[in-house]
Amino acid sequence: QVQLVESGGGSVQAGGSLRLSCAASGYTITTKCLGWFRQAPGKEREGVARIYSRYGTTEYADSVKGRFTISRDNAKNMVYLQMSSLKPEDTAMYYCAAREGVGCTLRPTWFAYWGQGTQVTVSS
Repeated sequence: QVQLVESGGGSVQAGGSLRLSCAASGYTITTKCLGWFRQAPGKEREGVARIYSRYGTTEYADSVKGRFTISRDNAKNMVYLQMSSLKPEDTAMYYCAAREGVGCTLRPTWFAYWGQGTQVTVSS
């Protein structure tokens, strides 16, 4: 059974940093596509960053480029999202997601497994 458990969310002031972690079990990340998504109240879930572990390639939403960094630790089966220069508009529930199969995108519908989410709140 695949489980993804996020941690590291919290409340910070604008300009601050947070590091989100995602622990995967029942699923080996070594060659897979993993992503971070977020959803603010009243808004659709959007892709933030994804990493294709097989090739080490990454992709970011335009809104977070240069501020967020996705990484993974294959030995620990963990995925991370380092968030810097946080803005109030980054406030949302953040979800880790994992995909089966070939290919890797930021489209939420491509991901079969989801964590329960961790809240990030950025105050101005």
